[in-house]
Amino acid sequence: QVQLVESGGGLVQPGGSLRLSCAASGGIFSIYAVGWYHQAPGKQRELVASITGGGTTNYADSVKGRFTISRDNAKKTVYLQMNSLKPEDTAVYYCNFYPRGRSWGRGTQVTVSS
Repeated sequence: QVQLVESGGGLVQPGGSLRLSCAASGGIFSIYAVGWYHQAPGKQRELVASITGGGTTNYADSVKGRFTISRDNAKKTVYLQMNSLKPEDTAVYYCNFYPRGRSWGRGTQVTVSS
C-alpha cells in the first residue's frame, strides 16, 4: 500500500516562506491526484491545494497567489511552496490522495508567528 509522508514544516515569521514535501512510497504514484490539506486547532481539516497526475492544479481562495503545488513523479513527491505566509496559515498540513483520500499521516506543523 502506498504511504505518504509529509515534511518541511516549521516556524516562520509572517511574510516568510516554507516548502512542504509529500513523499510517496510503496506503490504507484504518478497517476493519482494529490491534495494538501490543513487543520488548525479547533477547526476541521480542509483542502488547500490539489494537483492531478497530469499536473493540473487548484487552490483554495485563501492561498491563491501565495501557494504553489507541484509534483515530481520521478521522485514520487508533491510539494507545496508557501510564500507570503500569514498567521492564519498556521495549521498541521497533510497530504493525501484527492478527492478520495486514504489514511491520514502524521502531517507537518506550520506555525506562522512574529
